[in-house]
Amino acid sequence: MAKNSGRSRTGRGASTEPARKPLWRRIVRGVLVWGAALSLLGAIFLGTAVFFTMRELPDYTTLMKSQTGQMIVVRDRDGRELVSLGPSYGKWLSYADIPPIMAKALVSVEDRRFYDHPGIDALGLARAVYVSLTTDRRARATSTITQQLARNIFLNNSRSWTRKAREAVLALALERKFGKDQILELYLNKVYFGGGAYGVDAASRKFFGHPGTELSTAEAAIIAGLVKAPSNYSPTADVEAAIGRGRVVLGLMVRENVISQSEADEIDFSKVTVAKEKGQDSVRYFTDWALPQLDMLLPENKEPIEVWTTLDRRMQDAATKAIDGNAPKGTQGALVSLDRDGAVLAMVGGTDYVNSNYNRATSALRQPGSAWKLFVYLAALEAGYKPDDRVVDEPVTIDGWSPKNDGRNFAGEIDVRTAFAYSKNTIAAQLGNEVGFGTVAAMARRFGITTQINTKPAMVLGTSEVRLVDMTRAFAAVSAGGTSVEPYGILKVTTTSGELLYEHKSAQGQVLVPRYVAAGITDLLQTAVATGTGRAAQIGRPVAGKTGTTSSNKDGWFLGFSSGITTGVWMGRDDARPVGGLSGGHAPARAFAQYMRVAVARRPVEPFDTELKLPDWQLEPDDEQLQGEPGEYSYYDENGNLVHPDGVPGQDELPRYEDGSVGPGPGPGGVPPGVPIAPDYGPPGAAPPAANRELLDRATGRSVDDPGLRPGQGAVIPVPRVTPIPRATLRPPAGQQP
Repeated sequence: MAKNSGRSRTGRGASTEPARKPLWRRIVRGVLVWGAALSLLGAIFLGTAVFFTMRELPDYTTLMKSQTGQMIVVRDRDGRELVSLGPSYGKWLSYADIPPIMAKALVSVEDRRFYDHPGIDALGLARAVYVSLTTDRRARATSTITQQLARNIFLNNSRSWTRKAREAVLALALERKFGKDQILELYLNKVYFGGGAYGVDAASRKFFGHPGTELSTAEAAIIAGLVKAPSNYSPTADVEAAIGRGRVVLGLMVRENVISQSEADEIDFSKVTVAKEKGQDSVRYFTDWALPQLDMLLPENKEPIEVWTTLDRRMQDAATKAIDGNAPKGTQGALVSLDRDGAVLAMVGGTDYVNSNYNRATSALRQPGSAWKLFVYLAALEAGYKPDDRVVDEPVTIDGWSPKNDGRNFAGEIDVRTAFAYSKNTIAAQLGNEVGFGTVAAMARRFGITTQINTKPAMVLGTSEVRLVDMTRAFAAVSAGGTSVEPYGILKVTTTSGELLYEHKSAQGQVLVPRYVAAGITDLLQTAVATGTGRAAQIGRPVAGKTGTTSSNKDGWFLGFSSGITTGVWMGRDDARPVGGLSGGHAPARAFAQYMRVAVARRPVEPFDTELKLPDWQLEPDDEQLQGEPGEYSYYDENGNLVHPDGVPGQDELPRYEDGSVGPGPGPGGVPPGVPIAPDYGPPGAAPPAANRELLDRATGRSVDDPGLRPGQGAVIPVPRVTPIPRATLRPPAGQQP
């Protein structure tokens, strides 16, 4: 009987392969499997990125100090804030010092699930996606506070997906490294609120004029509402918009149970006082001049600093009013005021900083006119002239140049004091010619004039261009008794926490001229204000000063000092066109007086030292000690022969002649031919010259090649020797010898 093979007789037999699942089930299964795998890989990648990012994050102290740009708070000499430049970060407030209502308001409006999420609000993202899919509105997922902090500190505001991804990683890393309170403290001290203000304290000071620790509920709501759009809701730009946004924030605070509805209803926004925004006033002329000096005073520094300056706010306001109230229509004006040690008390560089930030006090080059005569008369006084010496105001021509006086008249014989007080051009020309134009230029350079100086004869009338700050410095040196004065504007620099970075150290100035020369020029300057061209500058106490007016009334100057304060004023047009009626003795002198009445009001009256304490024949003390008393002087004449004051050489000092013989002393018949005779220097007992012509030329600078002196047209360097006007031509009073 045949065995059964076990195979089905019905065909090939039943298939052992399971039936294939439907396509849709396979797709779903694939999506789930691959999705899970990708999610796992993504989670591993994200976790790794967060881990390494967290390790690279700076510590908390470093994050506190990080900032965008450098904040500089400029204060006056009394500590009052003048202006804040760059981003303003205010005072750092610890979490405990921040008003709780401020923190709650910000969380309510910016990130209501802040205390629940790990740095990224997944619920917020899901809601945004759902809204986008079910409505026509675009997804608007607001970044969490932690994400905003990460963006503010480490990133920029680009809208790329790469930046979004980095922001998310940084936010997660920040949440792992720092606590919620630390993150909120960082955010509240660094978020931008508009107007250059970063952080709650800076915003509170800018918009409400008080520290962030004193914020009310209404003020906190307004500040919290600024984060969304600082420029749109700024209280200083649009109060109504700011209040409207503040009410929206209050509504959100009610929703989050931060405050009750009744508390919200009781808040009166009309009682909120918005601080007036500091305008771009004349203080900016000063800060533009002073702050660049920080590069030399401080090492490289990026942290916020406070700069305490020499500026006196009361005097600055008075200076601004004086310029604005006296500058002729269509002109500009500038003012510089220095304390006795060089501290800048006030500086005005123009009539309107917003329209023109060009600083005419420190940058403009203008001709000083007769104010330049300060240096002419300083040189003359140092050469031996005195205020009471007699000079002749008459026509004079020097190298083809014939100066004219204002009014085209001549006063005849007058003294030096009167010539200066009435600004006689002919006398200035004669004095400049006698002492040497190079000597006048050297005197100006000695007193701080840094610009080029023309050495043509007309230079005595102020044809060389100068800066107002340099001229003011020169007059301040006279006020200081002939001692140099260096203008400065920064007293000290500190960090916002009070650490001292720099402090100004006072230094003794260099003696520029002997004290008696400074006394003599002060005498002349005082007379110019008391009875001369500067009478409009009188303020009811001793004032010394000088006017200056250039040709065709293009520039008007007044510079002077009183009670230790020296002030210079300039007025004119930027295009140097003539200004009808402009002269130093009018508008500039009036502006000087208006300002100085305020500037010296709190200072005691100080009389001037105008006493000339040296006799006519005396040299400076050091030279006198070397040379001896007048009766002991001996000197060499132009032939090299030693001569005594009485004209009688010593027996062993008799001159020898070409034939080898020695000349005898004077006998009854006089002296033999060839024996040098001492010149007649005046009445018996008068002191003879202490140096010959060559030495005087070197001392006065007539033959000095000074590279800082600019030759005039046709002049050559070295400065050519000029022929002085003989003293005999300056007619002395009757009965006196020349």
